[in-house]
Amino acid sequence: MAADNDPESEVFEITDFTTASEWERFVSRVEEVLNEWKLTENYVEKTSPEKGAYINGSWGEQSLDIHFADFKFYITHHFLKEDCKKENGKSEEDTLPLAMQDLLCMHNDFPPRAHCLVRWYGLREFVVISPGANCEAIISESKCNLLLSSVSMSLSNSGCQVPMFVQIQQKWRRIYAGECQGPGVRTDFEIVHLRKVPSQYNHLSGLLDVFKSKIGCNLLPLPPVDIAIRYTYILQDWQQSSWPQQPPDFDTLLGGEVGGVEFGNLPFGACEEPISELHLATTWPHLTEGIVVDNDVYSDLDPLQAPHWSVRVRTADNLQCLLGDFITEFFKLCCRKESAEEILGKGNAEEEGQENSDISSALSKLTEPAAPVPLSKLSVSSMVHSARRRIRRHRHIDESPLHVDVLNSILLYLFPDAAVEKSSDKEKTTQANSCRTSEQEKSPDDNLFLQLKSAPCDSLTYRLALCLCMVNYSYGGLAAVAHLWQEFVLELRYRWENNYLVYGWLTGGSPDLRCCLLHQKFQMLNCCIERKRARDEARKAQEGNGERERKVSGGRASASTTRGTPQGKSWDSWSDSEDEFFECLSDQGEMESSHSEAGKDSSKLKADGRLHPYNNMTLLHSAELLYVPVTQEPAPMTEDQLEEQSEVLAKLGTSAEGTHLRARMQSACLLSDMESFKAANPGCVLEDFVRWYSPRDYVEEEVVDEKGSTVIRGELSARMKIPGNMWVEAWDTARVTPARRQKRLFDDTKEAEKVLHYLSMLKPGDLAHHLLPCLLHAAIMKLKQEESVENIPSVEKSIQQAASQANKLLHSANYDYKKLEDFINQLVTMETVIAEARSLKAKFAVDEEEENGELLLAGQARIGRIIHRLFINAQRAALLAPVDDNLEPAAESRKIPDFPPPAGREILLRTCVPRPAPYSKALPQRLFCVLMKDEFRLAGAFSADTSFF
Repeated sequence: MAADNDPESEVFEITDFTTASEWERFVSRVEEVLNEWKLTENYVEKTSPEKGAYINGSWGEQSLDIHFADFKFYITHHFLKEDCKKENGKSEEDTLPLAMQDLLCMHNDFPPRAHCLVRWYGLREFVVISPGANCEAIISESKCNLLLSSVSMSLSNSGCQVPMFVQIQQKWRRIYAGECQGPGVRTDFEIVHLRKVPSQYNHLSGLLDVFKSKIGCNLLPLPPVDIAIRYTYILQDWQQSSWPQQPPDFDTLLGGEVGGVEFGNLPFGACEEPISELHLATTWPHLTEGIVVDNDVYSDLDPLQAPHWSVRVRTADNLQCLLGDFITEFFKLCCRKESAEEILGKGNAEEEGQENSDISSALSKLTEPAAPVPLSKLSVSSMVHSARRRIRRHRHIDESPLHVDVLNSILLYLFPDAAVEKSSDKEKTTQANSCRTSEQEKSPDDNLFLQLKSAPCDSLTYRLALCLCMVNYSYGGLAAVAHLWQEFVLELRYRWENNYLVYGWLTGGSPDLRCCLLHQKFQMLNCCIERKRARDEARKAQEGNGERERKVSGGRASASTTRGTPQGKSWDSWSDSEDEFFECLSDQGEMESSHSEAGKDSSKLKADGRLHPYNNMTLLHSAELLYVPVTQEPAPMTEDQLEEQSEVLAKLGTSAEGTHLRARMQSACLLSDMESFKAANPGCVLEDFVRWYSPRDYVEEEVVDEKGSTVIRGELSARMKIPGNMWVEAWDTARVTPARRQKRLFDDTKEAEKVLHYLSMLKPGDLAHHLLPCLLHAAIMKLKQEESVENIPSVEKSIQQAASQANKLLHSANYDYKKLEDFINQLVTMETVIAEARSLKAKFAVDEEEENGELLLAGQARIGRIIHRLFINAQRAALLAPVDDNLEPAAESRKIPDFPPPAGREILLRTCVPRPAPYSKALPQRLFCVLMKDEFRLAGAFSADTSFF
């Protein structure tokens, strides 16, 4: 009774068979995708695809994810983008779907680059359902049949005439099963894949038997079968071709380096054969059964008799190219952080430390009260030379990273004027550089360094980058670079001390801020040498004039020779001794007292430092002409000095005191010009200086005087009258001092030592960082030069784009090494393309194709004979037979075959027969056969009439 009264015992389950199953949901989802892509609409195509459309046209695809229960699939629509328009309309009953029409189309057989289904079936549009990523392959027969039934249901329900395929088995096997439905017709797509070719199907006759048995046509006579055949031969042996690089010359300094070049040039080209394989495809496009014989005993398929030849080359992977290797190794050097002392070893570091101690003790030695040798012998230069001699004496030649012969050759290349007499070279260097400057303006390629912030071609900086790159790659790497840089800096110091200008685009004024910093440093050093030389020449001229003046006014001459040297003079000035600009205290005191006590008689002071009268103007307070004074040139600065100065000025702040101090720091040149102006124009006033220095700040106007006459009067501008104006303050503090007696605005001794110290402290990694723009500049110029020989438009365009990209990368303060690495890889790619083009040109270059070449068979044309000869040579080399260039390829007596066995054979069979019954509609049938050493594939498309069967 308790069980009968339990309400739960009355509940029972009801199975709802109207609920959609997973299979039905999957079929419905496929139909939704087909409708979404508008593949269910039937089109009437005006034209069939043109010849070559599958090769030259572009292919598109669209993809979506679909699920069968928890299993993920990709559904992808592949289609050929065609210009011809499709007209929407109802197709006639006897019109076949486009896919069935494509099965018989002969215009686009064997497309080289397309989806495998396009090559096997000639389709221009199809849909593929494949397992998703990380999903297991569809291997079991039940699952394959379930998917195929889903495809069939989707096509039938939606009315889609686009063929649909399902990828089954492992992905690497590329096995697809599919179906295409039309009004009353259906085509089944099947694939057979084996690892070995069955012996009975290893020829055309056996494949024809398979095709005919599959069709199962009972008509007599059987409709003819159209045949298209392609045999592919592979050539891998290039022994008879020229080397990509010249053989090494063991008598040169390079000592047998492949691709070795002289200093100043970058190597170029591949170290190995750029073309790894040549694929020759011989095609018989239109054959019929009975015309050609191909069985297990005999074959008519001679490649020399094929009407069409096509060649495809495969390039070597990771091709080693010299220019790319040089740049890549130098780029790696930028990331090294070791100093020269750490690289060259402890011994050299101790010697360099001894050198530094010699220099640091130079001041104490120079200031000793009783010098055993003349003062000129105890200069800083003598200390440096003694240390350098000691280094060279203790350094063993065998232990040097760089061989002495190589080092001398590099230094002679960097400083070619060292081979001639120094005295005659002083004028030659300046003339040569001025001539090159004018030539540089004419050539647009030479101005590429402005875009890259590099240095002019053939400049010292440019040459140094090339030499360091070669030394780094071929002569010892990092240690050799450090050794060469050390010797280079010593040579620069020698030139500074002996007043020899540095060769190579470094003369002609201030440092060019458009160039790299290292080039600016070299220019600054040359500026110092030029100033020092000019001062020496002026001193010699002054000494000559002093001898003549001493006879007339001996007192003044004796006063100038007996003045004392200021005790606070720095040791930097001792290298120039009496050549230093100085302040003459005795004369200055006289002139100041005279100016203060007798202002009216100040015009009687002797004028000094005049150049020429200024526009015939006279001084405002006297009738004397206004003269342009001899002034000091402003101090040249490099970009790092400008940045440092800007930071110092910015740290002064915006306060009144900071603003005033900033103005005083920036008015050093103004003060010097005022002192020179006072010395050249005794009795002048500030208004006279402004009339010459800044005419716009002196305002003139016509006024009527007391007598009623119109006169012109002038006064300072409003900004000059502002209280606390820096010009008024500077004028009041300026002394009457000609430029030659002023303190130097540009202390060339100090600046030269700063430059040399900066260079000597550079680490090899930092040096490579500074020279990288020059090396990339040289690489781009080398690519331009090589491309102009081969004339490759795509590479020319890439070089232009690379120059623009380098402009952005190299102008930033901190280089982006990742982007620079990508940029270098682009340069390597361009070098590879040029090397490949050069290799192909060497193998296949012909002057002109002979007339009526199209009438000849492909193998008998000129380029065909070249390819034939390559195969003959490779065959003879493989069989160790002598190569005879005079032997005719077609000689009947030859025993060695001209071509190796084909690496791949592709045979396409197609016909149009009624199926499955003799009274059925005649429909297209197609079988694509692939026969290779490790693969045998049959891809068949067999159509059947679903109305009359």
